Amino acid sequence: MIEAIDHVNIVVSDLERSVQFYTGLLGFKVQTRIKLSGSWIDGVTGLEDVRADVVYLTAPDGVSRIELLKYHRPVDAGEAEPARPNRTGLRHLALRVRNIEEAVARLKEAGVEFFSGPVAVPEGVLKRKAGRKRLCYFRDPDGVILELAEYR
Repeated sequence: MIEAIDHVNIVVSDLERSVQFYTGLLGFKVQTRIKLSGSWIDGVTGLEDVRADVVYLTAPDGVSRIELLKYHRPVDAGEAEPARPNRTGLRHLALRVRNIEEAVARLKEAGVEFFSGPVAVPEGVLKRKAGRKRLCYFRDPDGVILELAEYR
């Protein structure tokens, strides 16, 4: 039934700041920009009088896409603080890197704060053809949890 994941949607508070983060720091490329409004998007979302801007980003693999979406109307009150890793629901997006140490250093240089340094997943926990896994978590400008994942 399912052929592939088409995209992952992230609702953002400042579209240009997020575009810069995902393109400038993480290497995604802007694919297209569109404006959303009308009865079709109201129907899809169950919201009224939607006005939003969207930027589709393509990952360096040329296949995976992220949809950054900024709602201008209606405005959500939001939560007081970002979700922690154990909150129910879609919680993080994992990004594969070749060299996790270099990626962490580059992001830290840009002011990104990490939950911890890279952590090796113990042997036996994951059995992957891609090899041993090292990972670490950080947040995007809106508090979305992102994971760097390296396989050796």
